[in-house]
Amino acid sequence: MLNRRHLRIKVLQTLYSFAQREDMDYVKAKNELLKAVEKMYDLYIALLLIFPELKNKGEHRIEENKKKLLPKEEDLNPNRKFVDSAIIQIIEEQAELRHQSESRKVNWVGAEEQELLRKMYNALKDSETYFEFMDNDVSSFEEDKTFAVQLFKHEIANFPLLYDYLEEKSIYWLDDIDLTCSMVLKTIKGFKEDDETPSILPLYKPNDDEKEFIEVLLKETIRMESDNLKLIDSLTKNWELDRIAKMDMLLMEMAITELQVFPNIPTKVTLNEYIEISKFYSTPKSNVFINGVLDKAISKLKDEGKIKKIGRGLMD
Repeated sequence: MLNRRHLRIKVLQTLYSFAQREDMDYVKAKNELLKAVEKMYDLYIALLLIFPELKNKGEHRIEENKKKLLPKEEDLNPNRKFVDSAIIQIIEEQAELRHQSESRKVNWVGAEEQELLRKMYNALKDSETYFEFMDNDVSSFEEDKTFAVQLFKHEIANFPLLYDYLEEKSIYWLDDIDLTCSMVLKTIKGFKEDDETPSILPLYKPNDDEKEFIEVLLKETIRMESDNLKLIDSLTKNWELDRIAKMDMLLMEMAITELQVFPNIPTKVTLNEYIEISKFYSTPKSNVFINGVLDKAISKLKDEGKIKKIGRGLMD
């Protein structure tokens, strides 16, 4: 379930690509945007699927140890706490996850993928997180959940070779890793022992307008470009527009568009969102500059009656 900030970031990235390509039109830009969002969800599915893959590696190791010429007691009677984890079993049996994996063709099939998972399993097996879980005598659903969260945070999401793999497979995924990791953690924390139908997060919120939001924001920012640039130019008299960083310009154009086009989004929310995004996607001092320009833009647009909000308190 994607949050509005990340959806805005996806629109920003699409607009930046739009500005770099002469052959780009709105239809192509929209298709690129929707593809980027879909790829983000693919990554969420792929990250969840790592758990049963690691379980399979553990099962294989147990069976191989039993076949030793002179097996030890721990080889014949292994600690199965990891491979019998209730959380991994839920993920493994989750019907919607299997459906999404099959329909999107997202999986860890392939020699390169299996080698990556083999190295990940070997690393996690030697980790403190794994040792503490396997060595304690606690056996409960909540213990399994706590371990799954810690395992993902420390051993899966931070596994260096995973980043190399993701960068090679998709230009979108390194930008999306933080959000998709938070989605995986939210999913695991939401599992309940007595829940007969545990679920994964959907791509968009049910009965919401997230897809419409990004499509309209993209389309209207492109359509209003000329007017937005004139407004920004009038508010930055000491600056030539071509001296302002392209990312700063796009952030301000998006914000000015959103202020006028979405009557149900509070003015303060729009302002704060683009200031926060600027901290990660533009120059170190951009947030101060953008904040100053947008404050002036809000005042001017209010005076001209171009910001119309529905509902008490939305103008603030």
